[in-house]
Amino acid sequence: MPRADFYLIDKPRFREQPLLLVCELARRAYAAQQPTLILVHDFEQAEALDELLWDFDPDAYIPHQLAGDDDDANTAVLIVPPGIETPDRPLLINLREACPAGRFERVLEVVAAEPDARTGSRDRWREYQQRGFQLAKFDM
Repeated sequence: MPRADFYLIDKPRFREQPLLLVCELARRAYAAQQPTLILVHDFEQAEALDELLWDFDPDAYIPHQLAGDDDDANTAVLIVPPGIETPDRPLLINLREACPAGRFERVLEVVAAEPDARTGSRDRWREYQQRGFQLAKFDM
């Protein structure tokens, strides 16, 4: 059964820089040897995440790149801006407003701290539920 985990941003360090939580999740995925897609809102967010994955922890090395290159299949973590098609992977981190199409064993939803931004996450929760996903929520 596929699984969707919702990570609700709560801690001050993640409130100040929400992409840090994405970096932590990507680090865990890489350590578990899970090929990962990160669906971002736009190209600007993709570039910001790309930089942060290099800089957020001097002791961490997470092989990653922006999707759309010949090395995509060999890269552990792919950052995917809208408009770029990639094959499905077992793990997906979703930063977009819609539930991703495709077949994934696990989806990680990063949910902003602001109450207004959480409305879309409630809709995605219901959609995953209707699609037969096992659901969990974590305060981060």
